[in-house]
Amino acid sequence: MMKGDAPSSPLEPRRILAAMGPGMVAALAGADAGGVATYSNAGALFGFNQLWTVPVMCFLLIVAQETSARMGCVTGKGFASLIREQFGVRLSVVAMLALLISNTTVTLSEFAGIASALALFGVPPIVSVPVAALAIWLLTMSGSYRRIEKVLLAIACVFVTYVIAGVMVGPDWGDALLHTVVPHVTASPQYLSLLVANVGTTIAPWMLFLAQSNVVEKNARAADLPYQRIDTVTGAVVASAISWFIILTTGAVLNPAGVVVNGAEDAASALAPLVGAGLAGASLLAACVLPGITSSAICEAFGWERGADRSWSEAPAYRGIITAVIAISAVVVVLPDVNLFGIMMVAQVINGVLLPVLLVFMVLIASDRHVMGRYANGRVWNALTWFTIVAVAILTVVMFAMQAMGM
Repeated sequence: MMKGDAPSSPLEPRRILAAMGPGMVAALAGADAGGVATYSNAGALFGFNQLWTVPVMCFLLIVAQETSARMGCVTGKGFASLIREQFGVRLSVVAMLALLISNTTVTLSEFAGIASALALFGVPPIVSVPVAALAIWLLTMSGSYRRIEKVLLAIACVFVTYVIAGVMVGPDWGDALLHTVVPHVTASPQYLSLLVANVGTTIAPWMLFLAQSNVVEKNARAADLPYQRIDTVTGAVVASAISWFIILTTGAVLNPAGVVVNGAEDAASALAPLVGAGLAGASLLAACVLPGITSSAICEAFGWERGADRSWSEAPAYRGIITAVIAISAVVVVLPDVNLFGIMMVAQVINGVLLPVLLVFMVLIASDRHVMGRYANGRVWNALTWFTIVAVAILTVVMFAMQAMGM
């Protein structure tokens, strides 16, 4: 069943502004602590050589996010609900369990990013992590999706620090632009491994659920599709610009100095407190998003009440899962001698397996005219989506093979 008809009138500026939010939040949330570490490592190790991957990843992100947003506008349902309806309860249980484990470990890494960033300003983790956890919990329990979205978009403004840092280091702009449009491939396991990591950082499994869920929460209809597409493309372009500036900055500063980046905190400390503020904001944004989208997807898959506007008595599972994910993540980060890197690697493996499977679910649903009607994927968009799936699957297999060989 369609949720309205596509508009025939010209686009209205007021409605464009009203539609902004879901795509922007989903795309920018991907530039989290893991993203900062990945992009910083690419710049530190290979200078500008991986700048060409940014427009490619931007294109793949637009394909995935537009499809998710379109599915939400047309059906009025989230991704988890459509998976259950089209593929059955058993596959839904497997997908939701993997998503829960993956998102909890990624949330944990976001708290680690918050702790590392604020430590640059003299705030110990035993203080920063509990305060951040309480603030995130209060926001997600606020009962208003509009308020939550506004706060998240305000937090996202901190990403401008990466742009400022990129301008301040005075890079060779001509060389940077050349490396952006002309691929420079280095035949080394490290280079290929980072290339794979860029895909996983740009398109994460939870982002597919987030993009569609946010559209449904805003009650967008098929008539709003042109506006949601503007939001989707804008979010992808802005997020890609942020990643471009991170690679640019670290490539101009850390690569010539031979500085090794083993995590987001290394890059932040090497690039001064300005970038530390960016890391804190990036981690906080993702930490605000992940528990809610995890809980929403699980509740949706099993038909439980969900939503920021639901009370504890109306949606105990929804609020309980959010509370548990935040509490577990915060507690683990402040434990002594915890292997955060090992936990993050587990999340990476789960994401690597889960993403191609979810993309297959997505393209099959988006191509089904019984579900999507005249808004189903056309031949060109189908080809682009399958190209994305094949590319992600091949790179994931290569990543696992390289890990197995100890590269």
